[in-house]
Amino acid sequence: MKDKREKKKRSAVVTIVKILLAPVLIVVLAAVIYLLYMQINYYRIEDHTKLEVENNKDAVLKTGETYTAVTYNIGFGAYGPEYSFFMDTGEMEDGTPTQGKYGKAISKESVEEHTEGAIQELKKLDADFLMLQEVDIDSDRSYHVNQAEEVKNAFSKYGNVFANNFHSAYLFYPFSDPHGAVQAGLLSLSRYQIGEAERRSYPVDNSFITKFTDLDRCFTVMRLPVEDGHELVLINSHMSAYDKGGKIRARQLELLNSVMEEEYRAGNYVIVGGDFNHALGKEVAEGFTSRQKFPSWMSVLTQEDMVYGITILRAENELEVPTCRGADIVYTKGVNYTTVVDGFLVSDNVKATAENIDTDFAYSDHNPVKLTFELVEE
Repeated sequence: MKDKREKKKRSAVVTIVKILLAPVLIVVLAAVIYLLYMQINYYRIEDHTKLEVENNKDAVLKTGETYTAVTYNIGFGAYGPEYSFFMDTGEMEDGTPTQGKYGKAISKESVEEHTEGAIQELKKLDADFLMLQEVDIDSDRSYHVNQAEEVKNAFSKYGNVFANNFHSAYLFYPFSDPHGAVQAGLLSLSRYQIGEAERRSYPVDNSFITKFTDLDRCFTVMRLPVEDGHELVLINSHMSAYDKGGKIRARQLELLNSVMEEEYRAGNYVIVGGDFNHALGKEVAEGFTSRQKFPSWMSVLTQEDMVYGITILRAENELEVPTCRGADIVYTKGVNYTTVVDGFLVSDNVKATAENIDTDFAYSDHNPVKLTFELVEE
């Protein structure tokens, strides 16, 4: 009888252990299956990929004429003043750590509102060239609003080029508000003929988890014929964020520098516009009022980092209007960390000025920057 009771006890214990372990095993199995799903769906777009130019124009650029360009990261329509993003972290002056809340936009209506607001700002600027970043075409995070089509429809008289730089399987994180599957990229628009366009792949962090969550970073190289026989090499760029220490961004800058120098030495005009995810100069790195500490993820780009013939174009109002706000907390002017990470690099044969446009971050966590330029024949 005693042996039977012992056997029953052991059997009961085994049953309890199985019951307790079952959910754990299910979770582990689900995690393994999910990681396999992410790995199977992971890929990088090949470097030097040719891009289609839609609705291309006939007009050709001339030297000695004045043109304008705008760069604007529209933040997939999510970043109104009330928005904070789960990957953004920071620290208040008193040491309180901060982290954003949302994985996707608050609502489809907010995406549509912010996209339309950004379009209206761009229309007011009436530029010859538009270089936009974080433009979604079919993403859970933006409720499948096709921002690229909305922008192209609003600027139907422009030629356009789209380069995909974010193509992820379903990102089931944060668990409370998953980012989801994403298809997004760089949208460039032009009133002038684009001879050809190419997608260049930036180096990225290929570590096991990061490669699933980061973008397939790239820049778009557009070649526009100029009447003097040379070309304007117009580049739309979006460099890495969330790169503590700036190691990946340093490799990306090395590639971009090599392209710019080669084109300038060949006699071409070079303009790079975009979101550099670097403070464009030491002065703007800590040049704005804030109640937050200087973030650990911020790197600084200086003229010493540029190759021969290329200049960081400093906006005339750079210390008056920031172009990027920290999205670890909702936006309150004078509270969030702000700086200038958006702007232009130009070759020495381009005479130019820049202006940061103050939208008070109404439609994105970025402000647009407007370039006025002239191609100077040497």
